[in-house]
Amino acid sequence: MQRRRFLGTAGTVATTLALGGAPAILRAQTVPIRIGYWPVAAGLPFYAAVEAGYFKEAGLDVQPIKFAGAQQVMEAMLSGRADGSANGTGAGNLAIGEIAQPGLFKIFATNPSNAQYVLDEFLVPKDSTIKSIAELKGKKIASGPGIQNVTLAKTVLERAGATGATVTELPIGQHVAALAAGQVDAVYTLEPTGTVGRMNNTTRVLEAGVIAKYILGNPSAPWHGGAAALTTDFIKKHPAETKKYIAAYTRGIELIRKTPDKARPYLKGYTAIEGSLTNEVPLASYMLYNEFKASDVAYFQKFYDLFVDKGIFASRVMVDSLLYKG
Repeated sequence: MQRRRFLGTAGTVATTLALGGAPAILRAQTVPIRIGYWPVAAGLPFYAAVEAGYFKEAGLDVQPIKFAGAQQVMEAMLSGRADGSANGTGAGNLAIGEIAQPGLFKIFATNPSNAQYVLDEFLVPKDSTIKSIAELKGKKIASGPGIQNVTLAKTVLERAGATGATVTELPIGQHVAALAAGQVDAVYTLEPTGTVGRMNNTTRVLEAGVIAKYILGNPSAPWHGGAAALTTDFIKKHPAETKKYIAAYTRGIELIRKTPDKARPYLKGYTAIEGSLTNEVPLASYMLYNEFKASDVAYFQKFYDLFVDKGIFASRVMVDSLLYKG
């Protein structure tokens, strides 16, 4: 009996030691981290962290979930089907989730863009005679899906003097084809769409960095249009994994900042860009929660306040309350 008891105890200790000495990745697989993304270039830090193995090296089980639009990413977070969003997910879409369920998430990184760091743009067919957004008066315009894209497209057109233009939603992957087929006169879209159209010689950029110019009033202003976030529920339940995830994600951002040419190939498989064409895509900038200055918060808030002015947000969403505090 004593021998049997000893063997049982020894087996338990051995098992415990084996698990304790196992690689962190094996022990962390019981905590999947489901991250929603949609196929835009701004999600590059996430794509890089997955494909370069940064999350695995941190012992994390990160599961990318592709959606057709940013609104669907937010809906997945609301329903508990996703634990967070990758960069490129519309910050306006996220705010709608915050209004529906206060305290839903915390933003730990944004992807500010403008005329220098290009993400947002209006495209027209390559041979179009249109030379300015103002000339889109009465024209048929397509925008990406979701309330953020539609609201921004309509507002830019309005402020540029393109009265009477009609805006319809269209999946971003169909924008170039719709222009080439003559189904629309222009599109409000996000990279890498402009690069795809330029490289296949069917479209050209009418104007880039339009949100900074027409919405924020300064072509060089940072438009925090997309954000990487984690749900507060996940953060509270898994504080250790949260810190590891943000640290690994930050490695993806640092790769883009320091060696963008090494990061660009990771667009493949996540966006419509393949092979050597990844070298042609303009990259957005990235800002971590602990890098925000007062001016950054102010521009971010101005962007959010537009949705209040347009009656999209039922209440004012305060940027300060959404930023992760570490």
